[in-house]
Amino acid sequence: MRRLRFTRAHRAFTLVELLIVIIIIAVLAAIVIPKFADSGLRSKEAALKADLRLMRNTIELFHHDTGAWPAAISDLDVTTAPATGLDSGGGSKAITAANFRGPYLHSLENDPVGGAAFNYDTGSPTVGKVWSSAPGTALDGTNYSDW
Repeated sequence: MRRLRFTRAHRAFTLVELLIVIIIIAVLAAIVIPKFADSGLRSKEAALKADLRLMRNTIELFHHDTGAWPAAISDLDVTTAPATGLDSGGGSKAITAANFRGPYLHSLENDPVGGAAFNYDTGSPTVGKVWSSAPGTALDGTNYSDW
């Protein structure tokens, strides 16, 4: 039986081989990193859209149950019926406690993109409208306040 003898040259990578591996890794990184660079913002925007949809649905549910719009957005997470809400013109309207089926939200969250509270309109003609307070534009080019 013959034993193979390895020389020092066969036990290590050459400098050229290492440079080729480093170049391949750099090319792959240059392709992959830009695809994931804005993933944090994309996830915040998805959370913002979901939060806005949830808040708009709960405002509609509050209106359907009580016949009035919430006087403030904080009326969505209270456990007892508020005394008054808003009519479609922005005026005060009494709420019957028996019609209130709240709380409609477990808790009020802030805007995930801007970090501030959501804006809520109590004036005519847009009573009950909720929108984002985040400044700037989204990745799709629209303003956050237009969502």
